[in-house]
Amino acid sequence: MAKIHVPGAVLDATLTGTSGPAVVQLHGLASSRTRDHVVGLDTARDLTGVRLLRYDARGHGRSGGRTVPEDYAWDHLATDLLTALDQFFPGEQVYGAGTSMGLGTVLHAAVREPDRFCGLTLQMPPTAWETRVPQRGFYLGAATAIEDHGFEAFVAPGRNAPPPPAQVGWPHADPDMDPDLAPSVYRGAALSDLPDKELIAGITVPVTILSWTDDPTHPQSSARLLDELIPQAKLNVARTPDDFARWPDLFAAGVEPFKTTAAPKKAASTKAAPTKAPRDRA
Repeated sequence: MAKIHVPGAVLDATLTGTSGPAVVQLHGLASSRTRDHVVGLDTARDLTGVRLLRYDARGHGRSGGRTVPEDYAWDHLATDLLTALDQFFPGEQVYGAGTSMGLGTVLHAAVREPDRFCGLTLQMPPTAWETRVPQRGFYLGAATAIEDHGFEAFVAPGRNAPPPPAQVGWPHADPDMDPDLAPSVYRGAALSDLPDKELIAGITVPVTILSWTDDPTHPQSSARLLDELIPQAKLNVARTPDDFARWPDLFAAGVEPFKTTAAPKKAASTKAAPTKAPRDRA
């Protein structure tokens, strides 16, 4: 175990592997490294020949935090991520991956410091831009419900909710977050959105997008728009448990090209990425 000291929190982290490209994977809202393992979202689990950094975001899992909603906004979490990369992988390019909130964190970091990343895997793109407005209302309502009725009363109904079709067969796991910090975490989510579309369109590294169906919190509209905006993006949509079972392989395939190259901190080329040719969408 390792610790990452950031303003207002100490983050609990693990670093595995001693050689190979640097990889970081971030979990989503109300999850953690432990919870991701239970529900099958630790898709870096089969990676070999890499140095893999994972940590619990502030307010989640074993990490601390404070009751300041702005601390949990995605652009602020991106600062935590860049601090972690400076600590563990100074002067190196990193392959970044994130799920939902973690995806938003990675994208904010990538548009802020594009030379820091050699490639990305974006799992379960969340509501964004136009679809983010009603989601903000849900998060604000969640914060109030936890304060009024307690954390247990808030999470209990989710235990009987059906999972997305691709996740059928995986165990349920309650949210893994500090109940005292949960209202601030949800209010921070309400303050958050993905970076501006123009900034995302400037991402020139290879990007793997992993999405699934029938999940309003992670709509296909977000995945498809990211796929259209990012020149070197490849979208994969999971509709069945077998499709979902391929995500670790798709993640590994995204990382594989960097095992044979020493990625410097500065991008090797300043040429624009090739324009994406039209193709059928999954």
